[in-house]
Amino acid sequence: MNKILLISQGIVSIVIIVLILLQQRGTALGSAFGGGGEVYSTRRGAQKKILILTIILVVVFILLSLANLTN
Repeated sequence: MNKILLISQGIVSIVIIVLILLQQRGTALGSAFGGGGEVYSTRRGAQKKILILTIILVVVFILLSLANLTN
């Protein structure tokens, strides 16, 4: 059981890394230095789905980590 938790935790962590790398770059830091004229940008379409999936997988990762602690 412990081995299954470790393998699934590793797979979820790799998917989280890929999803974070797929998200749009430079929106927060670029606007801090005067770039990108908009004040607030909403996420739409695939970008919003990637964000929601990232949040869900982070919660799953935390739950897997807690389950791994109890074993």
